[in-house]
Amino acid sequence: MRHKKKNARFDRTTSHRIAMFRNMVTSLLQYERITTTDAKAKELRGVADKMITLGKKGTLSHRRRALAFVRTKDVVHKLFSTLAERYKERNGGYTRLRKLPLNRVGDCAPMAIIELVDRDITAAPKRRVKKVEAKPAEA
Repeated sequence: MRHKKKNARFDRTTSHRIAMFRNMVTSLLQYERITTTDAKAKELRGVADKMITLGKKGTLSHRRRALAFVRTKDVVHKLFSTLAERYKERNGGYTRLRKLPLNRVGDCAPMAIIELVDRDITAAPKRRVKKVEAKPAEA
């Protein structure tokens, strides 16, 4: 019986699920907007809100708790400086979930964009896309 077990399992082991959410919350805090499935985005909201709340509290123990979950030190620094300052007046609800109209091609999973509320569009780093150089045609 699954009484009072509210979190989704996503057909993964516990360690895999925790690692997935650690990666996703790190990417969300770094890029301030990510695209994922609708179910994962709904679960990620709670994790991201908890990390931003840790950043707002700002003590050493809260920073260590954030460092134990978030993958990179740069993102933790951003969390405790930029994001904590941005959301100091807001009491929760730091993320926005927008459903995309088209489903994923491979398995028809509903997709969604999860982003930080009041994000600075100009300051968010862009993902690098590898440029493929065309080889010259041989004669």
